[in-house]
Amino acid sequence: MSELLVDFITSLDGHASGEGWPGFWGLEGPEYLAWLGEQPEATYLMGANTYRLMSGFATGEVPNGQDEFGPEEEASVDELTQASKVVFSSSLEEPLTWANSTLVCDDAVEAVRAMKSSDSGLLSTIGSLSLCRSLLRAGLVDRFRVVMFPVITGATGEERIYDGYPDVALEMIEHRTFDGRIQLVEYKPRVLEHPPLDAPV
Repeated sequence: MSELLVDFITSLDGHASGEGWPGFWGLEGPEYLAWLGEQPEATYLMGANTYRLMSGFATGEVPNGQDEFGPEEEASVDELTQASKVVFSSSLEEPLTWANSTLVCDDAVEAVRAMKSSDSGLLSTIGSLSLCRSLLRAGLVDRFRVVMFPVITGATGEERIYDGYPDVALEMIEHRTFDGRIQLVEYKPRVLEHPPLDAPV
């Protein structure tokens, strides 16, 4: 059975991106980049907006406010191009132009449920905030990982990650600091129907 990882890279205040900021907020370091390079092979899950953005990067587009990608960003995009990707969308059409991408027009929750039961590899989200929220609500997420960069993007932050989320209890299973400034926290999530009546022991 596959394991599903929701994986976010965020500012401290929970934004997935910020207008004018480079990738990784310009704060990636050698420890963090080495750790990224050690991650196991995965099938990446995304929605249409993330697909459009990332496939554009793969063809040479750069985010607003940047003139070009740094070498670390280029390497990250190249690795994603080589990886297996599943795109959930009712608006995109075949054939998808980004290599190794499969389009699924059916309900994402049911499709991922079937993928988890029939496959044995790692499934990992990339971006796709509404997709991640739906998969979490459905109880399909095995691991919830956040890498927080030491910036607060109160003025320029975009894509607030946790808006619209249910209440979720998080059991920590991993934590780590990279380069003395980047904080990883990883949890096993449990969606709550209501706040716990008793404080956890």
